[in-house]
Amino acid sequence: MWWTATARCAMRRLECGVLLSGSGTNLQAILDGIQRGLPVDVRLVVASNPDAFGIERACTAGIPTLVLQRSEYDDPRAADARIVAALREVGAQWVVMAGYMRKVTPVMLEAFPDRVLNLHPALLPSFAGAHAIRDAWNAGVKVTGVTVHLANEEYDKGPIVAQRAVAVLEDDTEETLEARIHAVEHELYPQVLRAIAEGRMSMDENRKVHVHEA
Repeated sequence: MWWTATARCAMRRLECGVLLSGSGTNLQAILDGIQRGLPVDVRLVVASNPDAFGIERACTAGIPTLVLQRSEYDDPRAADARIVAALREVGAQWVVMAGYMRKVTPVMLEAFPDRVLNLHPALLPSFAGAHAIRDAWNAGVKVTGVTVHLANEEYDKGPIVAQRAVAVLEDDTEETLEARIHAVEHELYPQVLRAIAEGRMSMDENRKVHVHEA
């Protein structure tokens, strides 16, 4: 299966490209993890927004960047084809979406089958979409959280890899809840990447993903 071959090839380091659109705090969490021994090699950072601060984070770390203008996404498939070509050129094996505010097309998904990760600030399938934290807050839920999943052609509906709950406290504001959700993202995403690099992620015949203990 897909995960067996990929995991065996990635036992030493997980070679990936990171896609982002904004501040790049999850990219920074990955880079900080690498400094502490996370077996990940970020080969390329792709930004869908020329003003994204994540570009500066990548440049500071000496990572090549590909910055697409907003107009390039008028043809999403062509944009993804350009990204795929760049990722292949640097030898990336996985795609890690970290605050990437564009839906990937079949061009990307077919180039990296079951190797496109996404991070979502809610417990999917609840509160899918671009305003998950606000939607959860407005709904008055007592528990929300973070989901890492494999992307597919349905928005926020790919196989779930890992989840972590975040309680909504009585004295929370939307801003304090958002800060705590992001803090959990910064912990969970590197943990998932480590599991993949160490060959501890598998998928069964029903396309359910399992992350095994070290």
